[in-house]
Amino acid sequence: MSLLSVRNLTASYGASQALFGVDLEVGEGEVVALMGRNGMGKSTTIKAICRMLPSAGGLTFDGRDLSGLPSHAVARLGIGLVPEGRRCFRDLTVTENLVAAARSGYWDQSKIEALFPRLGERRGQRAASLSGGEQQMLAIARALMTNPRLLLLDEATEGLSPLLRQEIWAAVARLKSETGLAILVVDKSLKELRGVSDRAVILERGKSVWSGATTDLDQDTSERYVGV
Repeated sequence: MSLLSVRNLTASYGASQALFGVDLEVGEGEVVALMGRNGMGKSTTIKAICRMLPSAGGLTFDGRDLSGLPSHAVARLGIGLVPEGRRCFRDLTVTENLVAAARSGYWDQSKIEALFPRLGERRGQRAASLSGGEQQMLAIARALMTNPRLLLLDEATEGLSPLLRQEIWAAVARLKSETGLAILVVDKSLKELRGVSDRAVILERGKSVWSGATTDLDQDTSERYVGV
């Protein structure tokens, strides 16, 4: 059984409908890429899964219906979100950001600092003083400190330098190989996504138009729907 199951998901911003039928699944320990051009509904899908946006359709996590739950209850079930734009607690230190999100489990500060040594070096610094890449590491670390079963990464490498992007992708690869954490990742970097994801789902105008093994994603399909 899939850990996360999304069936015919629809969602709107007020009177403006944004999702018209999204279907995707993420299994235990699986990394799934959610792809598509800008404005096709990827971040909206993430918000709907986290119950940050009203939606309709089938939405279950570990067999439990999420549709009637508030976002904090969804998080407590084991869904960790790394939102687009990082959104760290800017006035808190690195350690305070991590402690604020901490729940008991595999992930603690020592394991976080092993994954992201830079955060260990900057544990007493305010988040606002970190570079963009370091803030992104902190956003991922904060989500991991909730000890989720499913991690949602929404544009985790956007706006970063090539070197920092590679550090983030290396961390995602380690999460896959060393922890077995299920991950749903939104990104535009097809090359990197091929390296870490098992399957891909492509959205076009708020609807799933392709899904399958990432290795089966051919050039014609990627050029048509992703633009790379």
